[in-house]
Amino acid sequence: MKAAIVGVGMAAALTLVAPSAGRAQDARDAIEGIVKDYLAAHPDEVGQIAKDYLVKHPEAVGEIMASVLKRRPVVNKSADNSAAAPGSNAKVADHSAAVASNAQTLFSSPHQVTLGNPNGDVTLVEFFDYSCGFCKRALPDMLTLIKNDPNLKVVLKELPILGPGSVEAARVAIAVRMQYPQGQKYLAFHQELLGGPGHASKERALEAAKDQGLDLTRLERDEATDEVGVTIGEGGKLAAALGISGTPSYVIGDKVIVGAVGLTALKERIAAVRAHSVN
Repeated sequence: MKAAIVGVGMAAALTLVAPSAGRAQDARDAIEGIVKDYLAAHPDEVGQIAKDYLVKHPEAVGEIMASVLKRRPVVNKSADNSAAAPGSNAKVADHSAAVASNAQTLFSSPHQVTLGNPNGDVTLVEFFDYSCGFCKRALPDMLTLIKNDPNLKVVLKELPILGPGSVEAARVAIAVRMQYPQGQKYLAFHQELLGGPGHASKERALEAAKDQGLDLTRLERDEATDEVGVTIGEGGKLAAALGISGTPSYVIGDKVIVGAVGLTALKERIAAVRAHSVN
């Protein structure tokens, strides 16, 4: 691959001194052909190079995800809200087909954080970003639901789309989950980091982990594993499949709810799912 890159670089340099625009364009076309042929013939090698780059530059993950999500349409705010309980102001969109086709990854992935009752009769999935002001505002809603609803399962999905600091914080949070997969200490860490003001960063995430008594040496080791990239990638893919372009966003039952809609709206949607399952 290095040899190919060197060859492309030499060809590009020759293009710059080409005596005519026509010849220069021909040279550019030739270079593009060489590159495309190489990529097609060596997909595994190119994929490994891309993976190595993202491991060394995790901030690029958030930038890529943000760019992709910005190109996707926002969930239709005028979608039918009939599935919500009476009086709800939640913006509910019917994504039942997408939810069904991604149900295993959405509700029972080994790469997620599960809080509340793991065997609850209703599952609330929240996509969040540690730098998101609206996620900070919505944090008490989730904590109240966990405290007051013993039959609710809560799943947290990392969606760090607000810059490099969000990605860094998400990486540390995933390592915290790896250290305490049953949720011990994770919730306290999550509350401290998300509940703090301003943008997230690796430094703030590590400080929160230290405050909660986590093993920082293991944390740094776990943060460097493939599990981190897999988890962040899974959240991004699910968001894209469900048309989610911002945080917080929720999935309750087969509906997507966009935004920090408040405790009442979330409780109404949970009640609607329970009522539907009884009927």
